[in-house]
Amino acid sequence: MTKKSATSERDSAKVKQQLYTDAYFEKGHWGLKIWQTLVAIFGWICVIVPVVITVTSFWAAYDPKIPHLWSYNEGIFEIKFIGIILLFAFVMVWLFAVGMTIIQNRKRDRVVEQWPTFNPINQKKRETALEKFMDERFGDEEFRHNVRTYQVKPEQNLDTDQIHDLYEKHDLNDLDD
Repeated sequence: MTKKSATSERDSAKVKQQLYTDAYFEKGHWGLKIWQTLVAIFGWICVIVPVVITVTSFWAAYDPKIPHLWSYNEGIFEIKFIGIILLFAFVMVWLFAVGMTIIQNRKRDRVVEQWPTFNPINQKKRETALEKFMDERFGDEEFRHNVRTYQVKPEQNLDTDQIHDLYEKHDLNDLDD
C-alpha cells in the first residue's frame, strides 16, 4: 500500500467516524433489546388504550350501537370543552404562523433583497480618499495613533459637510474615469 492511499483511507475513516452509539442496534445485548422492546410496547399500550376508551365512549354518547364503557355527562362535557380549547389553540397557532410568514416575507422583500445597500468597491475607494485627506490635514496615520495629545489648529477644523463633499467629489471623479 502506498503512502498516498494510506493517507486517503485515514481521511475517509475520519469522515465516516460515528459520533454516537446505541447498544440496542449492536450485535448481542439480547437482554437490553428484550427489556427496551417490552418497555416500548408497554408505553404504547399506555397511550393507545386511554385514547381508544375515550374515543369510543364519546362516540357511544351519540350512537347507541357502540358499547358504553362509561357514559358520564361530565366526561362528555369535558371532552367537548377540551376539544374547544384545542381548536382555539390550533387557530391561534395558525394565525401566528401565517402572520409571522407574511411579516418575514415583507421584511425579506424590503431588506434582504436590497442588500448590499452600498457598493463595497466604492466604499473602499472612499476609505482610501478619506485616509489621504486625514493624512494631509492631521498627519500620517502612525503619528495620529501614537501622539499623546494634539491640539487642532482653527484652520484644521472640519466644516459641517466637508466629508460628505469629499465623498461626492470622489464619486464624481470616479464617474469621469
